[in-house]
Amino acid sequence: MAGRYFDEWQVGDCVAHALTRTVTETDNLLITTLTHNPQPLHLDYEAAAQTEFGKPLVNSCFTFSLLVGISVHDTTFGTLVANLGYEKITFPAPVFAGDTLRCESECTALRESKSRPNAGMVTWTHRAFNQRDELVCECTRTAMLLKKPQ
Repeated sequence: MAGRYFDEWQVGDCVAHALTRTVTETDNLLITTLTHNPQPLHLDYEAAAQTEFGKPLVNSCFTFSLLVGISVHDTTFGTLVANLGYEKITFPAPVFAGDTLRCESECTALRESKSRPNAGMVTWTHRAFNQRDELVCECTRTAMLLKKPQ
């Protein structure tokens, strides 16, 4: 099992996830159409060419979801009880098709569960960076994880 149990985390732990991903036009097209998002900035090359970006932006829902997905293997895989929430999701720089993203997760808080003696809450700051080391997405995530079996 790859994920860590609640009691294996310490505040300040930072995981640089080994998995990286080059974002494709198909990724952007699929997330945008699957979610019925009609924003021309994601789908219309002519409209996007008239913006300050000059080309389509990758839908931020994809960027956020990729960031969280990449984090799962090293954080919650096999130890998750439930995701409890996401906060402070920001996109400081745009993502374009062809960008390669790398991600990291930093443990920022730990709390024992009052209702579940076999679990506790872990909070991370997840960050995604492009190939130029520009921060493109950051969020805070809290999840309930199992404690290591005795």
